[in-house]
Amino acid sequence: MVSKLNAVIAYLSYSGNTKEVAEIIERELRGENFEVDMHRIGVDLPIDPKNYDVIFIGTFTWAKGATPEEVKDFLWEIGYKPDNVAVFGTGETQFGGDELFCLAAVKLAKFYNSRWEPLKIEQSPRGSQEKLVKKWIKGVIKDVTVLT
Repeated sequence: MVSKLNAVIAYLSYSGNTKEVAEIIERELRGENFEVDMHRIGVDLPIDPKNYDVIFIGTFTWAKGATPEEVKDFLWEIGYKPDNVAVFGTGETQFGGDELFCLAAVKLAKFYNSRWEPLKIEQSPRGSQEKLVKKWIKGVIKDVTVLT
């Protein structure tokens, strides 16, 4: 019997948009036989990243492209830079245009030297944007299953 791969989806969401993306990712992973833990950054107890084959970190972008403090605290709790981090983010181009759009996700992906481009979603992941989430997660899943 093939053992399941383990994933954690750690996310921070105020408006619910980032949570919606996290839930789509969770459904896709479970559909591909992953064990999935959902982690609400700033609410749930710290995770041990060594327990996971892939770590998803989701955030929105705060004032002028900043990463929210809760996300920074979460990174501090991890204590090192795992090489299996995939980053997703939500944002709004109306606040800062393309330069600042999902900049927190871009910065996190760079910080972790992620092998995956960060997923960037404009506000809610509904409609055509849900397809973007599913396409992105399929690429991550493919890589993770090859690497493990």
